[in-house]
Amino acid sequence: MLDPIVIVGAGQAAAQAIQSLRQGGSSTGPNGGFKGPIALVGDEPVLPYQRPPLSKKYLTGEMDADRLLFRPETVYRDWGVDLRIGVRAEAIDTAAARVHLADGTTLPYGKLLIATGMRPRPLPIPGADLPGVLTLRGLADAARIKAALTPGARLVVIGGGYIGLETAAVARALGHEVVVLEAAERVLGRVVAPVVSEFFTAKHRRAGVDLRTATGVVGIEGTDRVRAVALADGGRVEADVVLISIGALPETRLAEAAGLDVADGIRVDQGARTSAENVFAAGDCTRFDSARFGRSIRLESVQNAIDQAKAAVATTLGETVVYDPVPWFWSDQYDLKLQIVGLSTGHDRYEVDGDPASEKFSVAYFAGDRLLAVDSINHPRRHMQARKLVGETWAGWPA
Repeated sequence: MLDPIVIVGAGQAAAQAIQSLRQGGSSTGPNGGFKGPIALVGDEPVLPYQRPPLSKKYLTGEMDADRLLFRPETVYRDWGVDLRIGVRAEAIDTAAARVHLADGTTLPYGKLLIATGMRPRPLPIPGADLPGVLTLRGLADAARIKAALTPGARLVVIGGGYIGLETAAVARALGHEVVVLEAAERVLGRVVAPVVSEFFTAKHRRAGVDLRTATGVVGIEGTDRVRAVALADGGRVEADVVLISIGALPETRLAEAAGLDVADGIRVDQGARTSAENVFAAGDCTRFDSARFGRSIRLESVQNAIDQAKAAVATTLGETVVYDPVPWFWSDQYDLKLQIVGLSTGHDRYEVDGDPASEKFSVAYFAGDRLLAVDSINHPRRHMQARKLVGETWAGWPA
């Protein structure tokens, strides 16, 4: 009998791993997929689902919870997956090759895949635990935000990253008063050039969002629920709903307690192997050395969750894999689609292709004559070209 494969975490990477295991391909030989037992452990009481729509089409009502699911339960049952949904994994015993669950049961494994994703970064200020102060990571979070955005509700978003800005755009389109408070000098400052930050800032302000940069938050006021956000300059912003969206942390606590090598992510090699025998990891929770970028990287993206899960499955089944991707990301805000390929960290210059006023342009980032990354706004052709050019010596855009 084949040894069981246990997957801890029930997100994008887990869904892809199960598909790759059961549907087969080059990594499973000529007779189709992996035939052994598979168990899926997830602490959310829901099957694996898409997260990107949570800050967009789910909030608008264009997608309900059922449409978010990658596959219905019948598919997992047909594939013979032991679903342990709504059950938290409490501990991993690598010596005994077992996963201990919160319901008192234990799962033995031949191979273990950790795909625990991320958790919201907390904001350590008074009032952050008041009713009406929310974060957005999972379906339950999105459902709480959706329920809280009753007609006339005033939303304050703390943080000017992707999730915060996407939620602000949706709330504004639904007719809510929205204030965005960003502590840094510009929104999206960690990932895009000033010209892109300025473009999105202007777009939000034209839509009626009160977007404030270089604005610190020192507390959240209220008794029975949130009433206002207190600012570092002594001001206050009244609020009915507050979304704290200041980034995310890799969910590594289970791995760290098991003695795995963890450093701002579960350390894996290019075959998705962790420091423990027969234990693999994939998705947002991992960190790996990239020869392409010359440093250790941690990627928070759908692309990485899918492709690293495929690499992990291939490795578990005996293939030699070198996972070193050109990463890509996207964000939808209003009628804008921002697509990013590559990583701009370490660039020494950038060039703008197109006119931002047209709402169709791209920004290319370089280190010397090497193309590192490209941001494209409503410019899908450039994005697809960039996916082939990142990492190469720059010779200009194709005709």
